[in-house]
Amino acid sequence: MATPPHASSHGPVPGNPYSTSGGYGYAPAPDTYAPTPGGYAAPGPAPTAYAPPCRACGGQTAENVKVRSHMGILILMKFEHLEGPFCRACGIAVVRQMTTRTLCLGWWSPISLVIVNPFTLVWNLVAYRKFSKLPPSTPAPGRAHLDTGPPVLRRPQAYATLIPIGWAIWVVSQILIHST
Repeated sequence: MATPPHASSHGPVPGNPYSTSGGYGYAPAPDTYAPTPGGYAAPGPAPTAYAPPCRACGGQTAENVKVRSHMGILILMKFEHLEGPFCRACGIAVVRQMTTRTLCLGWWSPISLVIVNPFTLVWNLVAYRKFSKLPPSTPAPGRAHLDTGPPVLRRPQAYATLIPIGWAIWVVSQILIHST
């Protein structure tokens, strides 16, 4: 059985205009790439960066940001994240929802109370600031923005965080009182 023309690395294959002696089996299409001192470059202006649309509404001005949520369950922990791209309105809606969940359910283990939950809240604050800097966008036809709802501190679930924080303050104060 004969070796296929594209598998040859011993030189040009007769009748195959794309074979080369470089060992790759094909050459760039004519007039597609121009040689430059640093290698090959496409002719014409530099390509523009592709910005993917919002995954929720299809809006064109979107930022690829990961929004996080954390749940502490005594000795267990559960981590969630939702990765963009999101437009301004949809990103803020996701941040508000996941931050409220973190404030309500993230404090219920010792490690979560001290380390993980505060970092999750800071990461979501950074995501919120990135989304806030985006200009408003129009959703794709037939789609709508996610409902942003009220701000985080106007949601009753966010105040469930006062229970474990109050407990932690009480424990620290009891330790300080009994150690003196």
